[in-house]
Amino acid sequence: MARISLDPPRTLLYRISEWYSRRTYGEVLDPVRAMAHHRRVTLTDIRLELSLARWNKLDPQLKILAVMASSHLIGCSWCTDFGYWEARDEGLPSAKLHAVPSWREHPGVFTEAEQDVLEYAEAMSATPPAVTDELAARLLERLGEPAFVELTAMVAVENLRSRMNSAFGLTGQGFADRCAVPSRT
Repeated sequence: MARISLDPPRTLLYRISEWYSRRTYGEVLDPVRAMAHHRRVTLTDIRLELSLARWNKLDPQLKILAVMASSHLIGCSWCTDFGYWEARDEGLPSAKLHAVPSWREHPGVFTEAEQDVLEYAEAMSATPPAVTDELAARLLERLGEPAFVELTAMVAVENLRSRMNSAFGLTGQGFADRCAVPSRT
């Protein structure tokens, strides 16, 4: 049960956000409803998410795996649910997505680069962060500096999202149930 009302005031900004959310995702996202109680938070989130959508230095599948690892570690069921739906567009095999929470127990499922990304996302999401120089060096070598910066920023953003949604008490909206994550393999 959400800890905040998901029935915010019907301001013009909320009605526009509601329309966009329905058009893009098929329904109004609970985080949109929760944040709509504060106009400036909503505007900042809109600008941030629109900007994030234009980042393109990191492979999209690696980005999704990093986001999923962070949301799992933090325990955000809403983010995990939505992450499965987002992964549909990137063609991530469902076996990989389901293995993210226990990726170390699934040798052979993930490439070395994917394992490093998952380890990095978990290390960044730990409290306190536990990123090692060795892991950062491997990722810089594999990805290059622009993609490494984007990976770091995406994990930080997912920490923001997951911690806010968890604190709001948001749970899944059934996104994972409504999609079959396609496999390109």
